[in-house]
Amino acid sequence: MSSEHLRVERDGAIAIISIARSEQRNALTQDMLQGLRQIAEGLRAEAEIRAVIIRGDGRDFSVGADIGAMGGPAPPTVALRRTAEAGALLMRALREIAQPTICAVRGIATGGGACIATACDFRLGTPDTRIGYGEVKLGINLMWHALPLAIQTVGLARAKRMVMTGALFDAATLLDWGFFDLLVPADDLEAAALAMAASYAALPPVAVQMIKRSANAWAGALDQAIMHADADQWLLATRTADFREGVAAFFDKRPGQFSGN
Repeated sequence: MSSEHLRVERDGAIAIISIARSEQRNALTQDMLQGLRQIAEGLRAEAEIRAVIIRGDGRDFSVGADIGAMGGPAPPTVALRRTAEAGALLMRALREIAQPTICAVRGIATGGGACIATACDFRLGTPDTRIGYGEVKLGINLMWHALPLAIQTVGLARAKRMVMTGALFDAATLLDWGFFDLLVPADDLEAAALAMAASYAALPPVAVQMIKRSANAWAGALDQAIMHADADQWLLATRTADFREGVAAFFDKRPGQFSGN
C-alpha cells in the first residue's frame, strides 16, 4: 500500500510507514492526512502485522502542516470545518491501530509532525532532534485533539509550556520529560526502531493489543468529550488579525507583533 508522499513497507510482522516528502521537509497536505488515515485504518485489519513503525524520509520527521497551502480564497465555513477535522480523524485512526506503534523521529518534528509522534505508543529520537507545537506563533490553538496526548506524554505543566510557547525543545530535555523512550545516534535510528518493534512483535499479540487498548481507553476516557470544539476554536482563531499577522510573520521570517484582535 503506497501513495504519493506516503510509503508502506513490510519486514516480516512489522509494517513501516514512511512520510516521503523530504523535498518539503515532509510538510503535511490534506491529501497526506487522508492517505495516512486510510493506511492506519487498513493496518488494524492485518492480523499478521504485530508492530508498526512511523518514520520520515530525509533529515526531518515532519515540519507539520504545509503553511504554503493556506493561501487562496477561503471555502464556505461548513466546508472549512470539515477540513479542520481531518487532523483529529487521523489522530484517532493512529491511536486505534491495534498493534504497538513506534515513531522514529529525526531532525525537526513540529505542529502536525509532533502530533503524529504523540499519537504513537513509543517514540525514539536522535540527539539532535527537536520537537515543538508551533501553532501559537500563528495565532491559533493546537488542534487534532492533540492537547490531551501532549499532557499524557509529558505532564500538565510541561505540556502547557510546550504548547503555549510554541518553542522547539531539545531531545535530552524531552527524554527526561518522558516524551522520548530512547535516544540513539542518527545512524542507528532505523535499526533501533526495528529492534523495538521486533520485541513487541515477538510477544503474544492478543494480550499485547488488549493491554494497549485498555490503557489508551483509561488514559483518554474524556478526550473526545473535552476536545470536540478544537476545530471551532481554530475557525474563530483564523478570523483574527493575530492569525493574519502570524502567517505574514512566518513568511517574512520575523517575529510576530500580536495585538489580541
